Amino acid sequence: MKCLFVFGTIFLVLYFASCANNANTNMQQQQQITEELTQITKLLRDSSFALDMAKNQEAAYYRAEGQPAQEFLPANEEPGTIERSVKDEKIATSIAAFYALECAIGELMEQEGGTPLEWLNKIKTNQLDSSGVLLVNRFANATWKAGQPFRGLERITREVFISPVFLPEAEVKKDYDQISAAADKLIEAMWGVKDASKENQLQKLKALLQDKSFALEMAQHMEAAYYTAQQQDVPVFVKPGEDTATVSKNAKEEKIATNIAGFYALECGLSYLATAQQKLPSVVLQSIVNDSLNAKYKKLFARFANATWKAGQPFRGLDRITREVFIPFDLLSKEEQEKDWVQVKAAAEKLLQSLSL
Repeated sequence: MKCLFVFGTIFLVLYFASCANNANTNMQQQQQITEELTQITKLLRDSSFALDMAKNQEAAYYRAEGQPAQEFLPANEEPGTIERSVKDEKIATSIAAFYALECAIGELMEQEGGTPLEWLNKIKTNQLDSSGVLLVNRFANATWKAGQPFRGLERITREVFISPVFLPEAEVKKDYDQISAAADKLIEAMWGVKDASKENQLQKLKALLQDKSFALEMAQHMEAAYYTAQQQDVPVFVKPGEDTATVSKNAKEEKIATNIAGFYALECGLSYLATAQQKLPSVVLQSIVNDSLNAKYKKLFARFANATWKAGQPFRGLDRITREVFIPFDLLSKEEQEKDWVQVKAAAEKLLQSLSL
């Protein structure tokens, strides 16, 4: 009996010691995650790093295409401006969460099956579990970030341009409100195929993604939802004269914005895995660089990259959404999906190098 007591005591001591060690390890892991995401946030808001990252991303694109890298900004172009449509920019500014929604429901279908409309209805009726809410919020934040430098590079220095892990709850809610508003509009537009197969629903989604009239309707709906949520009066979406008006944009800033989307995709993917799976960003980055990341996470990052790429296209001209590659991620060829991955990997190499300094 005495031996049993001794062995029992030893077991309990070892058990509680193990629990304490595990708790300490988890605490250290969480602290390291926070420290790395803090470093990434500093880089997110650094205009010089944005320029370096954009150069890196463009060079990676040309390498993947088997072409020599071009000079990022010839000297005679740096001080120049580009004329852009005021109306197109207004649409681009408001529509980002639509592209986030499309890529997010693709990932939800990848994880758990179902059809686009089944997931849209779950969002509309608040039936997503916490992991689903986290996922769509990260996509929304990624597409929002992708649009900011198109509107002006100084916007990346704002206090809300940070890792979504550090956002206050009110800002996180804004992301979800936009996703929910986009879901409402998309359900209405897809109602005619509500009983159709997943493939037919994706084809309908493709048609809507490429429809400039629907883009205008979606953007108007999204802006109205934003102001309504903030308990403010909804302004006129396109004011008299703006329909044909243009605005001068800084050529250098647009070049940066065009090429940096993959970085924002990577950053939001890292913050998602850090929160959902407690994965250390540097470890994930190393696995991306070493091509050892498992297939499901590789596809997740590619979806993030596709979402951020889509968010930038209407800023460059609404006609770009009618191109044959502006379609649901799941309808893209393997070659086109690989282009998204190339951007993620190039951003990971640059970010890992910067975190190691």
